[in-house]
Amino acid sequence: MTIAGGLTPGTASGTYCTVTKGKGKAPVRAPLTELENEIMSAVWSTGPSSVEAVHHAVGRKRNLKEATIRTLLRRLELKGYLRHGAEGRAFIYHATEPARSLAARAVRQIIDRLCQGSVEELVSGMVDAKVLSKGELDRLAAIVGKNREGGE
Repeated sequence: MTIAGGLTPGTASGTYCTVTKGKGKAPVRAPLTELENEIMSAVWSTGPSSVEAVHHAVGRKRNLKEATIRTLLRRLELKGYLRHGAEGRAFIYHATEPARSLAARAVRQIIDRLCQGSVEELVSGMVDAKVLSKGELDRLAAIVGKNREGGE
């Protein structure tokens, strides 16, 4: 007898995935969808935000109900991007880390997974693929030079 999906009784098939925390490394989070990124951008730009404030900010571009925003905020909290506190009866959502630090971790994951851990491999690939403009390369060179000299 075959069960839907081609499985026979008593057998199961699937993928089991775990995320392991490396020493000193932040956990890998589920990536942001386009809409989740818009919500995070609203929280990052305005700071701690109520559901209503996020709804107002995101509502400039999208016609979404407040209940949808509330659901997405809860999902982002479950994914570890947000945390909340209560002010009276309202939940106030706070980003768990700044956008810049999240971006840096995401790039580090790309480097580790696709560039054998080599930052040089990533940057040279971006240069070869003409992802970086001359102006961007000049600004990066200035930053590197400044940091070599011990400045910030």
